[in-house]
Amino acid sequence: MKLSYVSMLTIAAALGSSTVAFSQAAAATTTTAATTPKIATIAFNATVSQTNEFQRDFNEVQKKFAPKESELKTLGDEVDSLKKQLQAAGDKLSEEERTNRLKAIDTKEKQLQRNAEDAQNDFQGESGQAFQKVAEKVFNFLQDYSKQNGYTIVVDRGNAQAPIVWYSDPSNDISQAVVTAYNTKSGVPAQPGANAPNAPAPRPSATKPPAPKPATPAAPKAAAAPQKQ
Repeated sequence: MKLSYVSMLTIAAALGSSTVAFSQAAAATTTTAATTPKIATIAFNATVSQTNEFQRDFNEVQKKFAPKESELKTLGDEVDSLKKQLQAAGDKLSEEERTNRLKAIDTKEKQLQRNAEDAQNDFQGESGQAFQKVAEKVFNFLQDYSKQNGYTIVVDRGNAQAPIVWYSDPSNDISQAVVTAYNTKSGVPAQPGANAPNAPAPRPSATKPPAPKPATPAAPKAAAAPQKQ
């Protein structure tokens, strides 16, 4: 079958239009693929707490408060000893002597409570300062790390007790990768037997994170603050 010149032009025009449409569709697909967000999650507080730098600094805080912890233990043992002595004496004491011993025990117990509260507050304060110092560094490091690895969004996932992100594929979490990369950059070696506390989740702003105070850990108890006896 012979095609007229007009028919050939019509077919050519149609093919040209199809080619243009296909090219536009392909370009649109490429553009969409290129701009698809690459999202990751991170447990920011846990990441800071697991860095060698924070564990080193936290260990220094623990060492600083070790004498205070020993002092509190001694005072607590003294209170326990006075109570046992009073109990062992039984009815052998006069009412006046019993009253005096009870007052002495009460005075020492109040002193123990005050000292323990002061030590706890001081420990929390210095631990918080140590955490904040490293948190700011990790936050700034995370900005460069995210750019270098092509992440468009990095979301804090919180923790099991107070999750911010209720579900995310575990493969999207970059917490350990950031810890490893930060440790490499900081050059701080791993701390033998270090157990950092679980810190409350900070909410970093666009400039820098706020000043959270790490909580003393429940388990393991290696990072416990001086306790009241």
